[in-house]
Amino acid sequence: MPDIQSPLPGTFYHAPSPDSEPFKKQGDQVSPEDTIGLIEVMKTFIEVKAEVSGTFEGFSVADATPVQAGDILAKVG
Repeated sequence: MPDIQSPLPGTFYHAPSPDSEPFKKQGDQVSPEDTIGLIEVMKTFIEVKAEVSGTFEGFSVADATPVQAGDILAKVG
């Protein structure tokens, strides 16, 4: 099962805003260009792409969690 890793350190968000649905839910199909979350670095938001195809298995970290580069953010089956 491929893991989606954080490309850089920052705060990881599951959704585009606090009132929005997450970018992906368990069971959703993903393709390499799909956005699965955002990382905030110094008030700048960077999209995190799936980079793989498959079924979204779920997030590995809670919403609004500080992460480091290389941390596993989500799993794809």
